[in-house]
Amino acid sequence: MLDQGVLVVTVQNDTGDGRTELLEEIEDLIRGYQPLPVVIAVEDPDVGAAAIDMVLQAHRVCVRLGVLMSVITHSAPLRRMLQTRAERDGVRLVINARADIAIAAAAFAAAA
Repeated sequence: MLDQGVLVVTVQNDTGDGRTELLEEIEDLIRGYQPLPVVIAVEDPDVGAAAIDMVLQAHRVCVRLGVLMSVITHSAPLRRMLQTRAERDGVRLVINARADIAIAAAAFAAAA
């Protein structure tokens, strides 16, 4: 969905075996809406490594295309796991707990 000129992509559960297809769909959306910033919302706090990998791969796509991307999740443990993986992989990833703040920040950054 679009919110304040920001593409918001929601991942509702663990991607499991469908990770490649989901990443392709997200990449198509990013390409279709670029240069709009992207916020990926991870709703399920129990997502596994596959979903975290998918988020980091989507971030790499955004970096390659010059698109601003951030992540939102209400789950503190998931935010810590994402941050740990991003730091380990040398990725600078913005992770937020609240959708309204993430979307407003992305919209502001895009307008600047």
